[in-house]
Amino acid sequence: MTTDDTVRVADDASQAARAVTATMTEDEKLWCLDGDAPFWAGLTYLGEAGYHKSPFRAARVERLGLSGFSFSDGPRGVVVDQATCFPVSMARGATWDVDLEERIGDAIGQEVRAVGADLFGGVCVNVLRHPSWGRAQETYGEDPHHVGEMGSALTRGVQRHAMACVKHFACNSMENSRFEVDISVDEVALHEVYLPHFKRIVDEGVAVVMSAYNSVNGEWCGDSRALLTDVLRGEWGFAGFVISDWIFGIRDAARSLRAGLDVEMPYRMIRAHDLERAIEDGDVSWEEVDQAVERVVATRLRFDDVLSRPAPGREVLASAAHRSLAREAAAKSVVLLRNEPVGGAPLLPLNLPAGSSVALFGALATEVNLGDGGSSDVWAPDVVTVADGLRSALSEVTFSVDDGVDLVAAASSATSADVALVVVGYTRLDEGEFIGDSANADLAQLFPGEDDPALVERFAAEIATERSIEPPAHVAPRADTGGFAVGGDRLSLHLHDDDIALIGVVSAANPRTVVALVAGSAVVISEWDEAVPAVVQSWYSGMEGGSGLADVLLGRVDATGRLPFSVPRRESDLPVFEARADAFVYDAWHGYWYLAREGVTPAYPFGFGLSYTTFAIECAGAVHVDGEIRVTATVRNTGLRDGADVTQVYAHRRGSNRPGRLVAFGRIELEPGGTATVELAVPTATLAERDVSTHSMVVRPGRYELRVARHACDVGIVLQVDVGEGSTDRGDGQRGPGAEDRTA
Repeated sequence: MTTDDTVRVADDASQAARAVTATMTEDEKLWCLDGDAPFWAGLTYLGEAGYHKSPFRAARVERLGLSGFSFSDGPRGVVVDQATCFPVSMARGATWDVDLEERIGDAIGQEVRAVGADLFGGVCVNVLRHPSWGRAQETYGEDPHHVGEMGSALTRGVQRHAMACVKHFACNSMENSRFEVDISVDEVALHEVYLPHFKRIVDEGVAVVMSAYNSVNGEWCGDSRALLTDVLRGEWGFAGFVISDWIFGIRDAARSLRAGLDVEMPYRMIRAHDLERAIEDGDVSWEEVDQAVERVVATRLRFDDVLSRPAPGREVLASAAHRSLAREAAAKSVVLLRNEPVGGAPLLPLNLPAGSSVALFGALATEVNLGDGGSSDVWAPDVVTVADGLRSALSEVTFSVDDGVDLVAAASSATSADVALVVVGYTRLDEGEFIGDSANADLAQLFPGEDDPALVERFAAEIATERSIEPPAHVAPRADTGGFAVGGDRLSLHLHDDDIALIGVVSAANPRTVVALVAGSAVVISEWDEAVPAVVQSWYSGMEGGSGLADVLLGRVDATGRLPFSVPRRESDLPVFEARADAFVYDAWHGYWYLAREGVTPAYPFGFGLSYTTFAIECAGAVHVDGEIRVTATVRNTGLRDGADVTQVYAHRRGSNRPGRLVAFGRIELEPGGTATVELAVPTATLAERDVSTHSMVVRPGRYELRVARHACDVGIVLQVDVGEGSTDRGDGQRGPGAEDRTA
C-alpha cells in the first residue's frame, strides 16, 4: 500500500467513525470510554485468575453491532488460556534478530485471535535505564534504537492477525514506586533517549498506545496532554487510540480525557463515576468525548480487514510449530560471556561421549522458572527445564542433580563428574511487576462505590460462558497475592550469597564448570567469573528453554546471543537507582553511554557475546545519498565452523556533546571461511537531535563518525561522512586494530 493509500484509508475510517459516533446515545458514548466490566466484580474475577481465563473487553455497543476490542496481555506470549511461552523480551533482544522477532509476533498474533482477543498488550519497550528495574525482562535492552527495531518487528508480526499495543508511555522504568514517582526529564533527554523507540513503533503503524502509571514533569502519564496530545498526536501524527494502564492508570476523569486518553482500563471505575458530572460542570466537553470514541471506532475500522478474517482454532496454542519457534529463540538468545581453555581447548561446546557424567547444581536446574509473575505471566501447558533439556539431548550420559544446599555434598558430586553445570540466578520472587504493598491514601480515594447490580449480573453471565481454563500443574499457588507474584525492583545486581558460595565450591572441585545465569538483565559477576572457565546468560528462556540451552552447550547451535545491555564490574559503576523514590531525575546518560562518559570499562559491553567460531570485519564503507547513509561492511568467518555475528554501527557528530549511539545493526550467518557484505541503511532522521528552540527533531549538518564494530567498546572501523543539505558524500575504511576478534 502506498503512502497515499494509507492516508486515504485512515481518512475513510475517520469519516466512517464520525458517522457512527453521531448515531450513538450519550450513554453509549460514555460506555466506550472505559472497560466493560464492573470494578469490584471484575477485581474479584482477577483474583480468581481471571487474567488467564478471558480477555478484557471494552467499547462494545451491541445496538450498533460495534465489537469494540478485547485485550490480552504479554509480552512473552498470550496470557489467556495455556499458550506458547516464548523467552522474555530481554532474551529476544539478545538475539538481535528482527526477522525472528517478527515471526514470534506472527505466532503470538495467531494465538491472540485463538483465545478470543484482538488486541495484544505486549509490545513493552521502556528503555532499560538501570538493571535493577523489576520489569527489565519485559523490554529489549538499554539502547533506544535496538529497542525500537525489535519492538517494531514484534508489532509487524502481531498486526498480521490482531491489533498491537505499545507500552508504557513514558519514562516507566522504576517499579516499586511506579504509582508515586514523578520523573523530571528535560526536553533533550526525553526526545533523544526515552521516546525515540516509541516513535519508531508509532511510525510502524501500531494500533494502540498504553500510558504509564508514573508522572512525568509533574503530570500523571494518563492525564498528560503534553505526552498524549502534544507529542503523540501532534508531533508524531499517531492516529490510533490510547488506553490507560490497569486500575490506577488515570487520576482524574476529565483531565485524562482532555489529555487525549481514550479508554480507561480495564473496569468501570473513575470515569464511570465522575465523567458525566464533569461534563455537566463544563470541565470537559461532549466534543472531546466524541473525539475519543471516534478514535477507538476508526482504529477498529482500519483493522477490519485483519480482524474480520476467521480466527485460528485453539490448536495453535503451544502448537508444535510455535514450540519450535520458542526453542529457536531460546537458543539464539544464549549469550556466551566466558569460554576459557580447559585441557587445551575451550570448554564449550561440550564434548560428552557415551558414558560421560554430568552433575547439575542449583534449584533452578530443575525448576520451572519462566520469569515475572505479574501481568506478563504466561500459562505454558508444560515446560522443558534445564535438566529436562540435557537429559533429552544426552540419552547415554549419566546425570546427577543437586540443589546445592549442602555444599559439602555438592563438592563431592562435582569432583566425580566429567562436567559440572551450575544454574543460578533469580525468580519471579526477586524481580518483576510489583504486586506488593502499593496501597496509599491517594490511590484508595480512586476506588468507586458499589457496582451496578445489572452490570454485575451481565458480567457474571458473560464469564460463565467462557471456556473452563485451569492452571497447568507447574503453576504454583499464589493465593496470598491474588494469583500474582510480589516481584518488584531488584535489591542487588549480585547473585544471592548461597549461589556465589555454590559456584565457588563446585568450580574449585571441578575445573570443567559451566555457570548458567538466569535473570532478566545484568548480573554483576566480577567477584567470581574468572574462577570459572565458562559462563552463559540463559535468561528466563520460555517453555523450550532447557532444550534451547542444551542446543548451545552441546554445540548443535552456535552461541550467537549478544548482550542488549552493559554488565558493569561494580554496581557503583552505574547511575543511581532509588526503588522507593517519589521524585527522580532522568538525564541523557545511562548504559554504555554513561560508562563511556565516565571512562569506566564494563565487565561485558553492550553488544558483546562470544561465539564458537571467530569473525572479523575486514573493511567498511559508507555513502550518504537520498536521505540516508548506506553502510556496507565485509565480514569474514575466520574460524572452523558455521556461526552468526552481529554487525553494529555507532554514530557520533563531531563536536557534539551527545553520546555516540547505535544507529544500525544486522545479523549475519556464515560458513567457515565465508565472507559476506552486510548492507545497513541509516536514515539521516536517525541522527536527529532535539532542538529546544523549535521543539522539534533536527539533523544538524556536520561530520559524522560512523564506527562499524562488533560491540560498544570495539574500536572497529571508523568512517567519516559529511551530512548537510543536499550533500552526497562517501567514507571508506579498512579493518583497524580495534576490530580484532574477541571470541572463544
